[in-house]
Order: sequence, then C-alpha cells, then structure tokens
Amino acid sequence: MNIDSIKNGIVLDHIKAGKSMQIYHYLGLDDLDCSVAIIKNAMSNKMGKKDIIKIDDTMDINLDVLGYIDPNITVCYIKDGKIVEKRHLELPQTLVNIIKCKNPRCITSTDTYLDHIFKLTDSEQRIYRCAYCEARKSEY
Repeated sequence: MNIDSIKNGIVLDHIKAGKSMQIYHYLGLDDLDCSVAIIKNAMSNKMGKKDIIKIDDTMDINLDVLGYIDPNITVCYIKDGKIVEKRHLELPQTLVNIIKCKNPRCITSTDTYLDHIFKLTDSEQRIYRCAYCEARKSEY
C-alpha cells in the first residue's frame, strides 16, 4: 500500500492498533474538507502493529483527547514536507468536556451549563474521577 506524504498538516503516529477510528470521531475529522488517511494495523518494530492518521491540513487538535485515548501517540506537525514539531503525549491531569459523568445524582446530569471535569487519580490504572461527585471512570 502506498500513502503519499503530506506537504502541510499533521501526522498522528504510534496509535495503539484499533484506536484510530475512536480518535477520528472524537476529533471530528469527518467534518474536515481536507484529505484524511487512516492506516490501520501498520507493522511496527516497536509496537508490533499500530495505527497512523495523516491529516492534509493544519488544525487545532485537542491533545488532551489524544492523551486520554492513547498517551503513547506522537503528534508530528508537517510544514513544506518536513517535520517542524514533534510532541510526545502523556495522560492529561484534567479532562474538561471530553467524557461525561454517568452518575445520575451528579450535578452535571441536571445542570447543563457546568463543564464535565475529571481529575486523574491513578495514572498507573488510568483512573479518572468526576470533580463534582467523585464517580470513577477508568481507562478509555
């Protein structure tokens, strides 16, 4: 398979195999007018298999979403066919409006103006807790 390189845009690399479609939907990539390439189950010496997403345009990307879904993702910003910036992600300490509290007694279930805020409480097990009611949300 041959996927062309991009001149200006973003490459999301080292995505855990099978997670690319979740990222595609969470970032709203289906709303873009530019080309978006999703490469699933690409061979990787380091990971065995991985997914890659290439976006043929520049845009603001919510790095907290990416770090929450897979903190091992590498984000490469491309300009004039060359990598101008490379970011390695980690688990975000706070998630705002990325996930919603499932607790029906939580204030966020009745007050639609409140942000949905989750705090990382256990980085090894990837556990987040609602800032309002302490309800637990584990790994994505």
